[in-house]
Amino acid sequence: MKLLRYGPTGNERPGILDNDGSIRDLSGHVDDIAHDVLSVAGLERLGRLDIETLPVITGNPRLGPCVGAVSKLIGVGLNYSDHAKECGLAIPTDPIIFSKAISSLSGPDDDVIIPKGSTKVDWEIELGIVIGQRAQYVSQDAALDYVAGYCIVNDVSERELQVERSGGQWDKGKGCDTFGPVGPWLVTKDEIPDPQNLAMTLTVNGDSRQNGNTKTMIFGVKQLVADISSWMTLEPGDIICTGTPPGVAMGMKPPAWLKAGDEMHLSIEGLGEQRQNVTAYRGVE
Repeated sequence: MKLLRYGPTGNERPGILDNDGSIRDLSGHVDDIAHDVLSVAGLERLGRLDIETLPVITGNPRLGPCVGAVSKLIGVGLNYSDHAKECGLAIPTDPIIFSKAISSLSGPDDDVIIPKGSTKVDWEIELGIVIGQRAQYVSQDAALDYVAGYCIVNDVSERELQVERSGGQWDKGKGCDTFGPVGPWLVTKDEIPDPQNLAMTLTVNGDSRQNGNTKTMIFGVKQLVADISSWMTLEPGDIICTGTPPGVAMGMKPPAWLKAGDEMHLSIEGLGEQRQNVTAYRGVE
């Protein structure tokens, strides 16, 4: 299944994509794509629905983050060895973990807003793992039992805040508003038999920037779920962003930071596409 949330920001409704690519409304059956809906039993209930009997949503509604009530958005740094090399950093021997603020979450096609005064905004296409049930000290062998499915995440980053003004940690440069586009949909794990072999691409203004594959991760999906669940309890709807392949702006010579007017296009095999326009901050001075 391809589960999604559509509608205005803060008032998204649950939906599902049918075989023709149309959105069908799920609000008569579930309140949100969240909580127990993501459990094995919850997904099995949705799987028994006759999608063709659900109301069709016409027009072109906004898509919100494909998961609701997210309690944690967890990043994994330098999880592709060639990305670590392009950043001039050592290849990690243990997963590097950081948090992205929940307030950074946005829809897959929402604008990415450059923070006030920022000059070093970067892109990062990543495979997102969506947790389906509470996970604590799970083994690698059992790790996928706790996964509801997968999605695309753009781990947008402000490199000055992350590196030059970080105070020794990355959260500051990772959690800005709009820095967590998620979706377009949550693809249940039965549709992704091997999450460690998914092609991923990102372009900026039509120019290729990232071409990678999840098979080159240093720490795979099973190990990340097992390791992270030994440090913190993972709850249904939590999202793990699993790292990015090479091709980020920071690794270019000179760096080609994002600027207002740019357009990013992201795609991961089997998980759909994202498209974001980059805009300047226009808040109150």
